[in-house]
Amino acid sequence: MLPLAAAAALLLLGVSETAYRSASTSLSELEERDAARRHVLSVRVGLIDAETGQRGYLLTGRKEYLQPYEAGVQEVRTNLGALKVQYQDDAKARPIAADLAKRSEEALSVLEATIRMYDDGKPEAWRDLVSSNIGKEKMDAVLETVGLLADIESTRIAQGRDQVVATLMLSRIGIGALTAFSVLAFFMYLRQTAAVESVRTRLAVEVEAERDRLETEVARRTAELTELTRHLQTAREDERHHLARELHDELGALLTAAKLDAARLKRMLGAPPAGVQERLTHLGTLLDSGIALKRRIIEDLRPSSLSNLGLVAALQIQANEFAKRIDANVTAELEAVELPDSAQIAVYRLVQESLTNIAKYAAASQVTVRMQHRGANIVVSVIDNGKGFDMATSPASTHGLIGMRYRIESQGGRLRVTSRPGEGTLVEATLPAVPLAA
Repeated sequence: MLPLAAAAALLLLGVSETAYRSASTSLSELEERDAARRHVLSVRVGLIDAETGQRGYLLTGRKEYLQPYEAGVQEVRTNLGALKVQYQDDAKARPIAADLAKRSEEALSVLEATIRMYDDGKPEAWRDLVSSNIGKEKMDAVLETVGLLADIESTRIAQGRDQVVATLMLSRIGIGALTAFSVLAFFMYLRQTAAVESVRTRLAVEVEAERDRLETEVARRTAELTELTRHLQTAREDERHHLARELHDELGALLTAAKLDAARLKRMLGAPPAGVQERLTHLGTLLDSGIALKRRIIEDLRPSSLSNLGLVAALQIQANEFAKRIDANVTAELEAVELPDSAQIAVYRLVQESLTNIAKYAAASQVTVRMQHRGANIVVSVIDNGKGFDMATSPASTHGLIGMRYRIESQGGRLRVTSRPGEGTLVEATLPAVPLAA
């Protein structure tokens, strides 16, 4: 029995070793085939991402759409490089992979050409290129080549799986014939199952930790961007204030001195010739215009009414001046509120930008500027009965609206814009109130 047991053990060992080596070889080949197929499919995904980013950029003109485009281009070229290395000794797949690289570069060149035409300010050229079938033909050619490579890899994977199945069947027959070792096989199975479960548990913990880390990172980046926006808004207003002060002190002094000198010259000359008198009068008029222009620029940069008279008076003045510029009925319903200086500037700029948009696009006949308390908040709204716009599309003033939103959110508030074509527009900002001093 001992020789038989030894022979059975050797036979089991031989069957097991043969099956193991064959399965290991097959699995290694399957991993290579699977990696190749992933690279092939990633080329298609990268091209689709690049095309999507290109279309988003062409439609909106926003630079952030170039990020997925560039990422897609990078993904395509990275995977093409990997395929070139993987298929360098594969006589069947190597020419197809080379053809895929060629067609992919052609498709990318079409995408790059449309973006370059868009950046060069050639709308008709890039629209014609997009409207033509060149891009579709290039993409179809790429997808066809991807399909060929994917079919080759799928066939090889299927063959590898069949080989693994055959190997496993051989091992199963050997183990079935040698029932004396079934207990050992069962023990190994339990051991492997425990190992897989351990790995699964560890991976689940790692995934959960990574998700928590990413959520924390997103929250941190969001807070940083909010703080950066607040800083930029503050820096912008500080720069405006500094520039207004410089214009008032330096340019105002120069213009005033020039006007005084012109007046002294006029007195010193007594009764100058008619031509000289006319030039002096013209010079005085020009200096008055320069002083008036200086005042308007300073008011735009840093409204003195806001600093000297307060927010309510500044908004009232702004509404009155706006009513003089356009043929519309402008109503101001303003309650006394108390806000920090930065929030007052934000409200003033919000109303200023809203009225500017109304003058440019709305063609309104009735405009209402309202500021009131609402619970623990202060609500500032600008309402018009103009043309309005479709909220689903980007209006011409979208950058102004985005600037308003960031400015209000930097003060801890929120902005709501409501509009429909033909039904006017509501711009409403809600800010936390500061209690009035007793």
